[in-house]
Amino acid sequence: MSSKKIFVLDTNVLLYDFMSIFNFEDNDVVLPIVVLEELDNFKKGNDIINLNAREFTRRLDALIEDGISKKGISLGEGMGKLFIDTSKEYPSIIADVFSDKTPDHRILGTTVLVKERNPKKEVVLVTKDINLRVKAKSLELLAEDYETGKITDLDILNEKPLTITITKDDLDLFYETGKIDCRIVPLLKDSSELDQSELVANKTIIVKGINKGSALGIYDIATNSIVRIDKFKKYGIEPKNSEQTFLINTLFNKDIKLVAITGKAGTGKTLLSLLSAVSQTDLYDQILLARPIVSLSNKDLGFLPGDINDKIGPYMQPLFDNLGFIKSKSTKNNENKKIVDLEKSDKLIITPLAYIRGRSLSNSFFIIDEAQNLTPHEIKTIITRAGEGTKIVFTGDIFQIDTPYLDAGSNGLSFLIDKMKGQSIFSHINLVKGERSELAELASNLL
Repeated sequence: MSSKKIFVLDTNVLLYDFMSIFNFEDNDVVLPIVVLEELDNFKKGNDIINLNAREFTRRLDALIEDGISKKGISLGEGMGKLFIDTSKEYPSIIADVFSDKTPDHRILGTTVLVKERNPKKEVVLVTKDINLRVKAKSLELLAEDYETGKITDLDILNEKPLTITITKDDLDLFYETGKIDCRIVPLLKDSSELDQSELVANKTIIVKGINKGSALGIYDIATNSIVRIDKFKKYGIEPKNSEQTFLINTLFNKDIKLVAITGKAGTGKTLLSLLSAVSQTDLYDQILLARPIVSLSNKDLGFLPGDINDKIGPYMQPLFDNLGFIKSKSTKNNENKKIVDLEKSDKLIITPLAYIRGRSLSNSFFIIDEAQNLTPHEIKTIITRAGEGTKIVFTGDIFQIDTPYLDAGSNGLSFLIDKMKGQSIFSHINLVKGERSELAELASNLL
């Protein structure tokens, strides 16, 4: 069998990554004609899949400028060829098993035909639809997920603070000076000398004395030192655990421009992000809080009654709830007035993410909630909009994804954490303990 493969692509692969056809090295790529038909249904709209559909169409148009040859279209030097399969034939094995001639079944039919025409090559259907992969394998066809941009080491997403031990004298000095020089002070982990490679930029650290006492710190890669951090209260709210203390200090750190916050419901991701933002209005011209709108039961906003504000209201309500909670906890009238003034002057905006896309954001504190429902490409698009003085915060629960074809390893938030780890302007904080209520924590852990 030839070492070169043929990959048949499903529509969802192109909607996930419009550059996907260029990611199969020297292997050939086949697009069933039904895939192009389906793309037509996605070209209108402002969601990421609509943008990807339009962008892929432009790329394809450039490739076929000189016409479509039956011998295939070159995808570039050292790469394979692209074929558009226009076969009208519908294999009997597909017709016998599946009564409906759906787009998915037509894609399966194309895969069967390509396999029959190329008996010496390995033919693989690539789709992000799990059910379609199962159907393909039931017909003894090779099928796999689109792996580009997907991380395999999920442990990186469950990152925990590093615990180190130092002498009592060094701990006392840490309290006094607020720093530990990692070149001088011996650092122990599990009674052994700490491997310095574990000290990555902005790593959260629990510092313990050999006999007793402890403190919290964050590793500063520029000075090769651990900087002590403390709890502090804003708007009547203070961190309830060490994880939240790490988070608030990170959100107030002007040198950290990009923050990823993961954790289950009730851990304080959105609340503490918004709290930090409204506490720093002297540093930023505008606070933006956005989240992607995930359609309910595959229906778009059109099926909801009312005008646009009525339609987006249910999606945005959790963000308004967090803002209301901050107001309720504040004991100072001037703090509440400050928030009200921010809203009236449009310096604090809560909006669907689609309304932000395309803007250039300068000197803004930008929070993107439910970021686990974004693709890697959309994450990149958002970050590249950041102008000078902007801080971007992504929050989400990577194990609670509401969009089809994304999972814990392929969503944009996971991709961001994997690619940005170790960068001096990036920090990932993983919140584990729920603080919403005893009931919410119990349900999150047991149900």
